[in-house]
Amino acid sequence: MTWLREHGVGPGDDLAVAAAAPTGLGLAIPAGPVMALACDDPAVLIGEIEVAIAPRWIWWDRTVPDLLAAHDVMVNRCWDVTTAHRLLDGGWRTPLAVAWAWLHDLPTDSLPTMGQLDLLADRGDEGGDPEDPVRPDGHLRPEWISGGWAAGTGRMATWAAVSLRAVERQRALLDRRPDPARAHSTARSESAAELLCAELSVAGLPIDTDEALRIIGDAVGPRPADEAQAEIDRRRRDATVLGHLGPGPPVDLRNPSDVKAMLRRVAVDVPDTRAWRLERHRGDHPVVEALLHWRKAERIATTYGYRWLDEHVRDGRLRGEWSGSDGAAGRMTASAGLHNLPAEMRPAVAAEPGHVFVRADLGQIEPRVLAAVSGDESLIAATASADLYRPVADRLRVERDVAKVAVLGAMYGSTTGESAHALRGLERNYPVAMGFLERAAEAGRAGDDVYTVGGRRVRMWVDDSIDGDIDRARRVAASRGRYARNATIQGAAAEFFKVWAILVRARGAEHGARVVLCLHDELLVHAPADAAERVTGVVSDALAEAAHRWSPHPDVRFVADVSVIERWSDAKG
Repeated sequence: MTWLREHGVGPGDDLAVAAAAPTGLGLAIPAGPVMALACDDPAVLIGEIEVAIAPRWIWWDRTVPDLLAAHDVMVNRCWDVTTAHRLLDGGWRTPLAVAWAWLHDLPTDSLPTMGQLDLLADRGDEGGDPEDPVRPDGHLRPEWISGGWAAGTGRMATWAAVSLRAVERQRALLDRRPDPARAHSTARSESAAELLCAELSVAGLPIDTDEALRIIGDAVGPRPADEAQAEIDRRRRDATVLGHLGPGPPVDLRNPSDVKAMLRRVAVDVPDTRAWRLERHRGDHPVVEALLHWRKAERIATTYGYRWLDEHVRDGRLRGEWSGSDGAAGRMTASAGLHNLPAEMRPAVAAEPGHVFVRADLGQIEPRVLAAVSGDESLIAATASADLYRPVADRLRVERDVAKVAVLGAMYGSTTGESAHALRGLERNYPVAMGFLERAAEAGRAGDDVYTVGGRRVRMWVDDSIDGDIDRARRVAASRGRYARNATIQGAAAEFFKVWAILVRARGAEHGARVVLCLHDELLVHAPADAAERVTGVVSDALAEAAHRWSPHPDVRFVADVSVIERWSDAKG
């Protein structure tokens, strides 16, 4: 601590770190010396520095966040090099070697590898000093990237110092974005969200295992003793559907073509077998109802059944790997089914004894974000209502549901039927918002990358297989246009959501509350029961603070349904 203070490191100042247990850590400050510290528990030391100084931690990737999460050490301000790279260049999980090469305009199609020649070079026979993580050709040494940085605390300190060079270049690139201040802010919040993802991966989602077993058992029967019994169970489930049919060819319920043919046999003709379409035909024939029930049971059996429970639920927590960006619009995502739990499984998501969930769900987030990023004064005025679609419907002189479909269709580029007339009304009454969407669509159709309000690059694609097929070229361009108009809104909504989530994380910690699920527009916070009221206030206050920090237009109102529940299934809506 004395060394840091002697070199003027204070709250919010950059402090780069590389750490590995049980070796120690290395620290580096901009334009200053480095320090190597040997210790058995570097996470604890980082926590002590956080309490004493609260710097902005700089690190390469999830290595340090994972270490901190594993030791339940919380820090707040940070800058993650790989996370900032995803913001700058688009994409999802980019290897560190690629991120560094991209920053330095180096070729990425022939990156150095850990082959025999490279190992010889790193011993000093050629290729410069092996104790320098940057090769003479400018690339990072693969030996360092693959773990050589942790060979000793001296190397850790050097590795930390090199991360500062990467951050310096990243900040210079962010300065070139249309709104540099906002782009820098987004890099910081995205980095903090990645830190939250490390914590979510370690902590997991509370699960009532007995209730999960009951739900699975009710849906698919007892746990099969072997694969032969599992096959018998599959046939039994299939029979609940096939028993409604008369004589005819065999049907594979797992083959959509077979299912469509089966439905035609009972005079139910559908273009596809999506659930929402089948719902319209529930009363046409008993086989449709049976098929919908079968699908729910089959999903639990194959995706959320006994094997899923055995593999992913440990010590009463569902644990999956979380990431701060899905690569397209930048939404948080998770493995182990955390983002796709069917409604039937939600009763198994239960707060631990003495705890509750504070659940919060953003209301109509995408149109509110559209109002904020476009600056359309009429749409901004509509956000004052708890139900934004009502004033829009009144203005367009249409039913509320028609207005809702039109607004969502405008953002997704897929408005047809009655709502197509309402779309023309949107263009007349909300020209600024509709113009914003159309400009994004035009860029996408042309194959140009688009950017969120926070500066995230959203890459477009080129289809090399078109080869003079004009109709296909038009379809591809139209698809890019729809993707671009929606990505600018979904991406901005994801940025807003993550600002909200990291504020709840930071403000809720003093009350013993932890974020345990981030599901698109929904937060689930695990809190001591006696702190429920205070944590509810934290969640609501954090929403207002997120709007103040993030929204380009301060008059846009953001709303959330906040409730205290014991099981996820208790939530309304």
